[in-house]
Amino acid sequence: MVPLREIGTVEADASDLTITWGAPGAKKARTLVLELGAEARKWAERIRNPPNRLDKLGVKATSAVALIGGKRAFAADDLRGFVAEVEARGAQILKRVPTGAEDDLVVFLPVEARHDLAKIGELVEALRAGGALWTLRRKGAGAAVGESEVRSAARAAGLKDVKVAAFSNERTADKFVVPVAARRRG
Repeated sequence: MVPLREIGTVEADASDLTITWGAPGAKKARTLVLELGAEARKWAERIRNPPNRLDKLGVKATSAVALIGGKRAFAADDLRGFVAEVEARGAQILKRVPTGAEDDLVVFLPVEARHDLAKIGELVEALRAGGALWTLRRKGAGAAVGESEVRSAARAAGLKDVKVAAFSNERTADKFVVPVAARRRG
C-alpha cells in the first residue's frame, strides 16, 4: 500500500505509472511502477488531483442543494465550512425541498438523533426524478444513531443505499436514491 500523504512524485509515460514515496525523513524512497497502458496518464492525474469532498458527494455547479434544517442545522463546527464550499461551487442552495422532483437535486440531512430519521420518508417524493439524499451521521461508538439505523430507515422509506463517503473527521455520509424502477419519468 502506498500512503497518499507520503507520495513524492507521480509520473506517467505512454504505458507506465511510476510512484515514488517515503515518509519525510525516511532514509530511502520507495518506487512502484505499474504497467497500465493508455490509462497511465489518467491515473497519474487523478493521484495528483484527487476529487474533493463536493466531487465525491456529486455536487456540481448545476446542482440544486437542499440543506435539511437550513443553515442553522449546518452551524456545527464540522458542517459550517460545507455550506461555504457549496456556495463557492456555485450550486443553488434551496430555501426548502421542492415539492416537484428535480433530477439534479442533492439533499443533505444531518442525523443527530433518532427523530431525524423520520425526515427521510418526507424526502422521497422530491427524489423521484433521480435526486440523491445524503445523510450525515456521527462516527464512532458514542454516536446517537448508527449506520444500521440510518440504512433501515432509508430502506423502509423505499430508498436504496448506493454509496458511503467520509464527510469529515466527525461524520460519515451515506447516499440514498429512489430505485430506478420507482422513479418518475420525464
